[in-house]
Amino acid sequence: MDVPSFRLDDPDNSCEIVQGEERFIITCDNGETLNIRAHDYGEIYKVPGLYEYLFYENYKCKSPTVIRSELEAAVESENQDMSRLKVFDVGAGNGMVGEELVSAGVEKVVGIDIIEEAALATERDRPGIYADYFIEDLTRLPSEVEQKLINESFNCMTLVAALGFDDIPPHAFAEAYNFISESGWVAFNIKEEFCSKKDQTGFSKLIENMTQSGIIDMKSQKLYTHRLCQDGTPLNYFAIVGKKQEDIPAAMIST
Repeated sequence: MDVPSFRLDDPDNSCEIVQGEERFIITCDNGETLNIRAHDYGEIYKVPGLYEYLFYENYKCKSPTVIRSELEAAVESENQDMSRLKVFDVGAGNGMVGEELVSAGVEKVVGIDIIEEAALATERDRPGIYADYFIEDLTRLPSEVEQKLINESFNCMTLVAALGFDDIPPHAFAEAYNFISESGWVAFNIKEEFCSKKDQTGFSKLIENMTQSGIIDMKSQKLYTHRLCQDGTPLNYFAIVGKKQEDIPAAMIST
């Protein structure tokens, strides 16, 4: 992918800066000016290189690398091989996680995202990374897509930087998790506060219930800085790796 040039200007923020609501003024090398929010993914993905420029170059995001590294370490600790993993990459975005997985030697990666622009950006910037890529809502899958996902017999799921906001709610996480075979690997990250007692998203309770009920066998939980906020504040996340033991029952899902 060609490296584009942008100029980033942070507008004046008189209010408290909230993750995802950060605003950016981007001047592209063609003179076009964009005024966008951090979670305006559809608009960001339309511009080649803008996502990488904003979150990786300027705000030092390292989650794809961290999740891949933690998954590799867990798999190797059980004398298993990354080359045997058939991965369901949920909230696949523009393919940065898929690219990490392919570089680690996994057998196959299939992506899913709800944003059409994400799939288009992946095909434009990282063609060939995914064996297939679905643009679907996990909570409302067409029967033919559901059957295709079942037929993949995934033994690993990755989900990076999409939990706890409006992108992927607990119900969607559970639907994705249930496509993974028993004893399959699960690697995801989640914001530190979404694992606390103050959590309002439902994920803290869901993860606690999954652990206590033996639905997942937790292998590692690492606290790290996902990226910087616009004001320079570190945004801390947990990188979690576990092995699936059984499906998440419908009664356990917070909607």
